[in-house]
Amino acid sequence: MTDRAAAPTTLRCGPYPIERARIAAFAAALGDPHPAYTDPAAARALGHPDVIAPPTYLATLAGHAEDQLLAEQTGFTTTEGVVHRAQTLRHTRPAHAGDLLHATVRLSAATTLAGRPLLTLDCTFRDEHGAPVATTTSSLLCPAAGPRPARHPLDSTGSEHP
Repeated sequence: MTDRAAAPTTLRCGPYPIERARIAAFAAALGDPHPAYTDPAAARALGHPDVIAPPTYLATLAGHAEDQLLAEQTGFTTTEGVVHRAQTLRHTRPAHAGDLLHATVRLSAATTLAGRPLLTLDCTFRDEHGAPVATTTSSLLCPAAGPRPARHPLDSTGSEHP
């Protein structure tokens, strides 16, 4: 990943339609039976216009947007080998069925750790009216650009046993 100056550091992605069936499938995959994720009446009783997405739902959309930005980076050819070190989610309001979200993902920091690129990406979600919904921040440790150094066995005898 060299010559970052030529690559975009901000990208607008979407739209991402938030749909009841996908929310329900995500909640089921999490094993979270909260009725606000599947029952519009339960969500309305809590003051929402429709079913709401679990808080981590937007992390999957952020990952998609991040992948698109990374694909634009010079020398970055795949997300294979990327270690997702950390992610934070800050919600202004829950995403709910019927939302049409747009994401703006930004490469906010690029350093190195142990010879590997360490990237920080911020992804801001806004609804179709431009109102903020949530922001995620991800820390990604990318594969080294060059060949890895040769590995040396800990046991100088060559034995695999202690």
